[in-house]
Amino acid sequence: MLFKLFLCFTLIPVVELYLLIKVGTIIGGFNTILLVILTGFAGAWLARMEGMHTMLKVRMNLQQGIMPAEELMDGLIILIAGLVLVTPGLITDALGLMMLWPVTRNRFKRFLRKKFDEMHAKGSIDITRFH
Repeated sequence: MLFKLFLCFTLIPVVELYLLIKVGTIIGGFNTILLVILTGFAGAWLARMEGMHTMLKVRMNLQQGIMPAEELMDGLIILIAGLVLVTPGLITDALGLMMLWPVTRNRFKRFLRKKFDEMHAKGSIDITRFH
């Protein structure tokens, strides 16, 4: 766990800085800053649109008495995407945008479901308490 935290808080920002410097030398500093701002704006707009769409689906399912499990998973991924998009950088912006786009978000959902199933099989989490 310590190594994963090290990667998140140290290695990723260093790689982001390196990439921003490299891109800046190719397209210029102003254009690099503009690119980061544009990807952030696009991500904020997409997060808002996808979040609103997901909330409408949650509301519809609840009104029909259906547990909105898929929509809650979408909401979690959209929240994570928004947090990732807040951090400046090209890699994190690309990751955040991929989490927001419904086609690639489904891959993240499958990954999370697999992780939840593995944790349940190991006994790390007990989903029977939630029934």
